[in-house]
Amino acid sequence: QVQLVESGGGLVQAGGSLTLACAASGRTVSSYYMGWFRQAPGKAREFVAGVNRDGSGTYYAGSVKGRFTISRDHAKNMAYLRMDSLKPEDTAIYSCAVSPSTYGSQENQYDFWGQGTQVTVAS
Repeated sequence: QVQLVESGGGLVQAGGSLTLACAASGRTVSSYYMGWFRQAPGKAREFVAGVNRDGSGTYYAGSVKGRFTISRDHAKNMAYLRMDSLKPEDTAIYSCAVSPSTYGSQENQYDFWGQGTQVTVAS
């Protein structure tokens, strides 16, 4: 079992920045692909960003590419999502997840999920 806990969410003005953190426990997640997803009110959960096992490969949804940066720290068993140039449409609950696959942008590829952290971007 892997437990994931997100932190770093909050209220920010449009154009601002936030960095989300995802802390893993229970076992090391170094062998997992790690991803961030988000769910806005009334909308389906969507893939935001993913990072491969050694951190050398990242993948982003088109809506966040160039503004968000995903990273991971094996020593701390953590992942991060740096979000810059935030827009009101980025408002959502952000969740991290881990997948045994080498790549994953679909929810059903992920085995363990965190509870999420709220990000609200004011216009």
